[in-house]
Amino acid sequence: MLIDKGYDADHFRAAIRQARAEPVIPFTKSRAAVSRHDKVLYKERNRVERFFNKLKQFRRVATRYDKLLANFMGFVTLAAIAILLR
Repeated sequence: MLIDKGYDADHFRAAIRQARAEPVIPFTKSRAAVSRHDKVLYKERNRVERFFNKLKQFRRVATRYDKLLANFMGFVTLAAIAILLR
């Protein structure tokens, strides 16, 4: 499970392990323990998060003017193509 540094707490890690998943959470600087996480996988999470932030820059996506799912997904696809072509 990929989670941001802000959620670095022992109870989050325990809940993730209890759900039989592996937490990919880097430790905050205040922790004494050394962070052992998949840095490549964590970097991919950041890329996906930045892509969604770019997608939200399209007002029609952020406010969801289209009420029908097909119309909304069509514009999300169009916005994604526009982002990738930049």
